[in-house]
Amino acid sequence: MLIYVDDVIIASNDLAEIATVKQFLRVISYKILGELKYFLGIEVATSTKGIVLCQKKYALDVLADSGFSGAKPVSFPMESTLKLTAHDNSPSLSNPPSYRRLIVRLLYLTIT
Repeated sequence: MLIYVDDVIIASNDLAEIATVKQFLRVISYKILGELKYFLGIEVATSTKGIVLCQKKYALDVLADSGFSGAKPVSFPMESTLKLTAHDNSPSLSNPPSYRRLIVRLLYLTIT
């Protein structure tokens, strides 16, 4: 069972066990939305062999929202000799909140 705020996902190989959990939860008002397809940025596909989780759509959305959907991959994305310091003369970010949002989304993508 996975609970996130007011969403509950029940998964098991044993349908009788799922029925038992639903019976236990009958005191709570809830809706059964059917088979899970998408949850918190994670696509869910089921087959007879098991469950497959994929974040391709979420990753593509992050790229599109940040303006990198047309970017080409590189082997090393920054200068290898660059020295980073806390007090450099780089210009300030033009939109810090969008940068923070990108970082949060990338962290979520890597953690999940």
